[in-house]
Amino acid sequence: MKKVLYALMVSGFLLILPGCSSKLPATHIERDFLNWDRFSHYVESFNATDDELYKQYITNAEAGDFLKNNIPYFECPDQEIEQIYYFRWWTYRKHIKKTPDGFVITEFLPQVPWSGKYNTISCPAGHHFYEGRWLHQSEYLKDYALFWFQGGGNPRLYSFWAADAIYHYLLVHPDSVLRNKMLPYLQDNLDVWKKERKDAGEKLYWQYDSQDGMEVMVSGALMNGKQVFTTPSLRPTINSYMYGDLKAMSAMERESGLTVLADSHEKEAEELRTEVMDRLWSSELNFFRCLPHTSELDTAMVRELIGFVPWYFNLPADGKGYEVAWAQLKDSLGFKAQYGPTTVEQRHPGFILSDEWVECQWNGPSWPFATTQTLKAMANLLRNYDQEIITKADYLELLKTYTHSHWRQRADGENVPWIDENLNPYTGEWIARSRLKKWANGTWSADKGGVERGKDYNHSGYCDLVISDLIGVNVEGANRINLHPLITADTWSWFCLDHLKIRNHRVTIIWDQSGEKYHNGTGLMVYVDGKLTIHQPDLSSVVIKL
Repeated sequence: MKKVLYALMVSGFLLILPGCSSKLPATHIERDFLNWDRFSHYVESFNATDDELYKQYITNAEAGDFLKNNIPYFECPDQEIEQIYYFRWWTYRKHIKKTPDGFVITEFLPQVPWSGKYNTISCPAGHHFYEGRWLHQSEYLKDYALFWFQGGGNPRLYSFWAADAIYHYLLVHPDSVLRNKMLPYLQDNLDVWKKERKDAGEKLYWQYDSQDGMEVMVSGALMNGKQVFTTPSLRPTINSYMYGDLKAMSAMERESGLTVLADSHEKEAEELRTEVMDRLWSSELNFFRCLPHTSELDTAMVRELIGFVPWYFNLPADGKGYEVAWAQLKDSLGFKAQYGPTTVEQRHPGFILSDEWVECQWNGPSWPFATTQTLKAMANLLRNYDQEIITKADYLELLKTYTHSHWRQRADGENVPWIDENLNPYTGEWIARSRLKKWANGTWSADKGGVERGKDYNHSGYCDLVISDLIGVNVEGANRINLHPLITADTWSWFCLDHLKIRNHRVTIIWDQSGEKYHNGTGLMVYVDGKLTIHQPDLSSVVIKL
């Protein structure tokens, strides 16, 4: 039988093993697989259709050079995903703000009255770290981490998975000095959360829905017996965030040799995990849901999208039946919608789409913030759980739904890439924008943030979902990447992720099923610092040693 060979680099030695590729790749690369000239037209088109209302540190004129030198380059057969990937990097750099206390990342471009110092808001900061960790320049997020705890930031104005987010940034940009400096601040942060959001004798944390950044939730209305702006409850969000922070603290402490502290935080995390599974899981709903904070509040029997947040941190135990919750994501009476997912199940009588009262409502509209969390949780489900409810095709379908929401039709009829606050899940209309542009005497209100408050809204993630989930780049320690693609060979016959900087190494990931796209061999090829490290014929998961 004819033997076909493929190459695999293991521990510095190139092994030739039986396989299914007749073309062997070069063991070293002396060129870029992807050149910025291939993608610069995206920036030119974004600039051409943009009304640059609020300039910050990196202007539109400087955007091309900034992105060329700072982001991983990505190419794939799906042109909309590729375009929105570059659009979201283009919008993210708008929010890099230089201050007397170093760099920070903003949520809104215009000043809003409810923000903290330098117009910062902690609510989306977890997304900021996950997304921005892939920038080559580490200074921005290093400053941002320090700002929250020594530069005048208010990390507890809203819920914020601070330790987890900073830990995942440090996995990509290791900095032992910063890590050791942050640990006491992050411990103080945990201590204050316990003091302010955990009642005596209570094992779960409580939070107002508004301080989760999720105003006017159906669960809050059910607990209070009326539609209200804010309701305290024991929520899947804050408890999952605290679990993630405890796990991250334990991991960072082990890296620092603080074994006793690491063990203590690990134990505390497991206790909280058990409590979430035992009390926030509803066997009637087959879903994680909110519980009343006090006995004066009624129980809320409703499925809301935040019920998927525990999987963002791999909190639910595998094989215990919790995975059944994910069937609701594929149900058109649940969360599935053309521009979804919705923030509450559509079958519930509390589901509503309204442009009256407040502009920010979590009782039906689709919110990119929550969609980002759901996609991250979904990726963890596919990687780390033994289940048959969600497939890789389901992940790609939801990512494409999310991608397709990144548009707005202008008055002249032209469709332009757009990211804003919340969407009508059936039409794709940006609800908060429609409400705000006629807020005061038929126009924008300064009290609400002014003209186009939500334009280029930095309240969610996208590029990280492509890099760490769709392509599957998961940094797991000092010299280990678990590459676990969620794309399949029957969906894409090629893609390339180049100029990826991880722990001061340059990583290039190429999938070329036929060898005709990049003319460098067939199959999956991974180069680290120009040296072939992985070569295999399929898209199965593989460990990359740095």
